[in-house]
Amino acid sequence: MKLKTRYIVLIILLILIVVGIFVFRSFVRQAEAGLEQLSSMELATPNLAAIPDGRYVGSYEAFPVKVEVAVTVSEHMIKDIELLKHRNGQGKAAEAIIDRIVEQQSVELDVVSGATYSSLVILKSVEQALAE
Repeated sequence: MKLKTRYIVLIILLILIVVGIFVFRSFVRQAEAGLEQLSSMELATPNLAAIPDGRYVGSYEAFPVKVEVAVTVSEHMIKDIELLKHRNGQGKAAEAIIDRIVEQQSVELDVVSGATYSSLVILKSVEQALAE
């Protein structure tokens, strides 16, 4: 009886391992697709002269990175960017790009080295905020 129980437990473990492998592979494929999307993404700074003063919220997600920002525009200039959400994996360093956006008044910037994908998603979020 003990031998039969061991075989059942072993079979269940093997099934769980196989299912886990398929789930993991699916997760990896989804992440790769999101990162490939980021690689081909184009950015364009909206015409700030046409944007009235106010606070604009924008977000962008390319799995596994997700960002939401609030952009404050005053006198047709980006005055402040507040990072509301940043699911970043290891891309926390990308948050430094926010100060550069305000300084350069543009989202057409070089990304932060080592945080490429998070940088791109932050830039795209700001672009989205100002485009709406």
